[in-house]
Amino acid sequence: MIDIASEVDAVRRMVGGRATPTGEDRTVHLQRSFAVPVVDVWAACTEPARIGSWFLPVTGDLRVGGKYQLVGNAGGEILRCQPPRLLSLSWVFGESTTGLELRLSEDAAGGTVLDLEHSVALDEHWAEFGPGAVGVGWDMAVLSLSRYLRGRPVPDPVSWPTSAEARDFVTRAAGAWGAAHEVSGAPTGDATAAAARTRAAYAP
Repeated sequence: MIDIASEVDAVRRMVGGRATPTGEDRTVHLQRSFAVPVVDVWAACTEPARIGSWFLPVTGDLRVGGKYQLVGNAGGEILRCQPPRLLSLSWVFGESTTGLELRLSEDAAGGTVLDLEHSVALDEHWAEFGPGAVGVGWDMAVLSLSRYLRGRPVPDPVSWPTSAEARDFVTRAAGAWGAAHEVSGAPTGDATAAAARTRAAYAP
């Protein structure tokens, strides 16, 4: 059994904005601490064999300027890599190209603070789902990473996403993104409705 409430509450969620040459993007930002050293989290997030153990198999030319592809999901270009602190990627999914940045820092206890920021377009998709469309997906990935680092992987990654536990996780995470959306300045009604649509999309 997974303590769903504790896992959801362990993540700090923030929504912001970023100016671009064509206008403004929205940023979906997750922060979580792990009781393991930075080098261990970096290895889990950058070594292909380990990435496939908690996220998705990855292929490509895994160096700055090279292309990567997550099996059945997004691909893109590796823009910056400063081991063991910073990884910046373009994130191409379908016809959408967005940006992803992973930052690791050491906390006072010698553990790791992970900051993951995904920049997305301020478009119709955002208007419908808000930050949760991207945020809940990353919540699930961060949950999987957390359990992998503790040697307690998510039980049966094939069937778990359709389990009652996963539905509870998605419901709570979508609500948390709705709250973060409201804190960022979105009207309460809009944030609540977008969170509800996100929850329905992930757990119909």
